[in-house]
Amino acid sequence: MTYFLFLTIGFAIIWSAIIITEEVLRISAVIVGTLLSIWGFSLSPTPFQLAVELIGVISVFSFCIRCWNKD
Repeated sequence: MTYFLFLTIGFAIIWSAIIITEEVLRISAVIVGTLLSIWGFSLSPTPFQLAVELIGVISVFSFCIRCWNKD
């Protein structure tokens, strides 16, 4: 269950980085949030990882198909 904690903290830090106005703090917050999110994702169970990857592949594939249909 620690993976959920890392993912939550990581996404919360990334979300708070959107609000920060100073550039250096925003960049460092995004880097820390990304590292925590990656760490949480790597600790998550395999079915969760496969589901997230499958959702990502399907969304990118459907976007590419829409681009091909425009040609």
